[in-house]
Amino acid sequence: MERYFKESMGLLQAVLDDRNLLAALERCAADIADCFARGNKLLIAGNGGSAADAQHFAAEMVGMYKLDRKALPALALTVDSSVLTAWSNDKSFDTVFARQLEAHGKAGDVFVGISTSGNSRNLVEAVAQARAMGITTICFLGKGGGVLKDACDVALVVPSGDTPHIQEVHEMFFHSICEEVERKSAASETAQAAVGAAERQPA
Repeated sequence: MERYFKESMGLLQAVLDDRNLLAALERCAADIADCFARGNKLLIAGNGGSAADAQHFAAEMVGMYKLDRKALPALALTVDSSVLTAWSNDKSFDTVFARQLEAHGKAGDVFVGISTSGNSRNLVEAVAQARAMGITTICFLGKGGGVLKDACDVALVVPSGDTPHIQEVHEMFFHSICEEVERKSAASETAQAAVGAAERQPA
């Protein structure tokens, strides 16, 4: 058990020392915050543990992370069992997320794909669909990034080949993005409220 924690600590230090990776993380937070500010939404997908991560990420945005603020429009494409099973059974599991993007996405949205390998076929198809629709694509990856590294607009590649450790870092990425997006959203709400109060003051 001690070895496991030491491995985690070493990986976190490697992430902290990677200035390009941290810059990409900051860009992700900015892209998502800007998306919400425009009135667009966040769409998220992954498989297995990454499907659970997609739902966790969406829940933090729709509900709250730390601050009391307005709900932010985020949707995990992993939660509708009828859509998932119908399309996978009748057509193909490879396009189960791309199909939902076609239904729910629009230009200006942001799509986040989560894959520890970077090679999940249904996410490769989803990224292609999103980019064709003018949707910004962000991928949380590991193991060198796989196919998705060069297919998306912004790639966050955890420098590890170990799936559990990659997932741990992905969780930290989500939380850091939530904190920054929530801070910006709350600040925007405060500024809008101040403007509204000023406009209501008698001349």
